[in-house]
Amino acid sequence: MRSSYREEDVVLLLKDITGLVEPQPTHEREKLIQSGRHYCEMLPIEYVPTERYMQVYQEALRIYAAPTAWAVARLAEKILHKRGPDTVLVSLARAGIPVGILLKRFFKQYRRLELPHYAISIIRGRGIDHNAMRYLLERYEPRQLLFVDGWIGKGAIFKELEEAVAAYPGVSPQIAVLADPANITDLCGTHEDLLIPSSCLNCTVSGLISRTFLRSDVIGAQDFHGAVFYGELAQSDLSESFLEAVEQYFPDKAQEQLRPDSSLQNPAAPGTGMEEAEQIAEAFGMQDIHLVKPGIGETTRVLLRRVPWKVLVDARWESAQALRHVMRLAQEKNVPVERYPLRHYKCCGLIKRAADL
Repeated sequence: MRSSYREEDVVLLLKDITGLVEPQPTHEREKLIQSGRHYCEMLPIEYVPTERYMQVYQEALRIYAAPTAWAVARLAEKILHKRGPDTVLVSLARAGIPVGILLKRFFKQYRRLELPHYAISIIRGRGIDHNAMRYLLERYEPRQLLFVDGWIGKGAIFKELEEAVAAYPGVSPQIAVLADPANITDLCGTHEDLLIPSSCLNCTVSGLISRTFLRSDVIGAQDFHGAVFYGELAQSDLSESFLEAVEQYFPDKAQEQLRPDSSLQNPAAPGTGMEEAEQIAEAFGMQDIHLVKPGIGETTRVLLRRVPWKVLVDARWESAQALRHVMRLAQEKNVPVERYPLRHYKCCGLIKRAADL
């Protein structure tokens, strides 16, 4: 699979389906998804963000590169302590890939460890890429594999991962993430709803690859799950500049800016993010929990890729720098922003029901 990442940073266990699938507009995809078509059988049109939005992204990167680096360093130390130096990083495409690369670079620069790093697909409702898993297990011991993602929203992918790896004795469903506000995993950089700047963009901060794709007319029985390479967006690619912006704060500079008593070390709120998501769904009369997307990363995805109904923002955070890009996207898309008390999260995106489109 092609990407704009360096070859030594990651091996993408994906099938290149560039030119084989016609991307569809957001409203069209949303109607199909809510009528029963699986999201993995379609691809969204990837847009270059507006100049005003890119200014907000650059501001977010300036402010949150150091906290992101701190979270990477803390997560790396936890991985080394709990999983050992022969760990194989297995990022979940695509949000996990930048995090896996940052971890790989941290281990190499500061622990003199060359950890293998792969990216594979897992799709909610369809499971993990079993051909990719077979590829990995032909080369490594089951105990070595460690799944990596960017953040945990309410925990749906973790549940999918638990079910998927049950078929592989010795493979742990444990997941390593930079931010886990849902209180799902101990292997996290922080339990805060942290803005990871890469969540602000789509393929232009993800190696110019699409989200993963699975449809039987394109993906054969022996194929890896698929993805598209958007080479035509190369002039707008920020994938490497994002990594370098974070990497420059490894590890001492991050520690200088973030004291040990930083909020990034605070424990998660009581309960789980899934419980809070269920309460939000009930409060807003939503029957489908999948239309509730809590957390900064998930809210950003809703605004970039889905048809938002509204954005909920906790009053404590409505003026925070972390939510500036959310507010900008909501303004650009005419999405109402509503105050709502949140325990685990700073914001939450609600997706519009198909009947209301």
